[in-house]
Amino acid sequence: MKRLLRDREVSLSLSIVAICIVASVTWPNIFPTFDNISQLLLNLSIDSIVAVGMMILLISGSFDLSVGSVVAFCGGLTAYLLYYQGMFPLPAILIGLAAAGLVGLLNGYLVAKAGINPMIQTLAMMGIIRGAALMISGSGIQNLPPDFNVFGQSKFLAIQSPVWIMFVVVLIFHLLVSRNIMFRKYYYIGGNEKAAVLSGINVKKLKIIAFVLTSLLAGLAGILLASRLGAALGTSGRGMELRVITAVILGGASLSGGEGKVVGALLGTVFIGVVSNIMIIARVSGYWQDIVLGIILIAAVGMDIAFNRPAGISLKTYLRNLTIS
Repeated sequence: MKRLLRDREVSLSLSIVAICIVASVTWPNIFPTFDNISQLLLNLSIDSIVAVGMMILLISGSFDLSVGSVVAFCGGLTAYLLYYQGMFPLPAILIGLAAAGLVGLLNGYLVAKAGINPMIQTLAMMGIIRGAALMISGSGIQNLPPDFNVFGQSKFLAIQSPVWIMFVVVLIFHLLVSRNIMFRKYYYIGGNEKAAVLSGINVKKLKIIAFVLTSLLAGLAGILLASRLGAALGTSGRGMELRVITAVILGGASLSGGEGKVVGALLGTVFIGVVSNIMIIARVSGYWQDIVLGIILIAAVGMDIAFNRPAGISLKTYLRNLTIS
């Protein structure tokens, strides 16, 4: 049983299946329907795309608190170029992604080169980019062109495109992280950064790349969200940091780095999405939904500590070392 629980993908999959079975029995005419499942997947697709980048960062021993703001900023910037500047969708999307990449580059450079703590740096960036998103979007940019909206509203096999894009992103980065030599180095960096440096790995360069990839995926998610809604809001992505980090830790990432799989990030977002969907069906207050999400995060961190604390090291010592690192 302990070995089974240590395999986070297996235990999380079993948990999702068990919860879905209970929900299907409790609400047989609502939860297991195609409309509800497709809507559930659509709702979690945006978080899942961002969670892929966050998983790579956590594997390397870092994290990014600005992803939710990047989602709002890139969606708003793309919508601004489309609505006010009359740009065609493709160049507007490329500029939005380029802006996301620049945010990630700045985060990565200041963390890797200047040595700023990732929490301080990305927390400051979260406020800066959120302010920029609110200035660009104002009260919201609506009535976006149909040629842009089709990007997030088209369907294949009765399922909207963001879901398929989510699966493509997960598949690509799963193959990269599991098989590509460069991406495998993130496990060494997260496991022991000093040893990685001594072994010849360009740690600073790889950290910058990880931050850029995370911001690019957040930018893609923001553009998809704006296309899906046909509008861009400066408040989009609020609270996404908490949801994504919770999902990634649930999916097997370790706060100390060196652990995790991309598929685990997807399973973590599915778990949170299913729980949120059930609470909506059960008409649970939105305030309680935030409380439940916080409890899930605490439980996930507790599991991380329980399964990753080395034998013979006290909990107090482990937490102190984790905080220092």
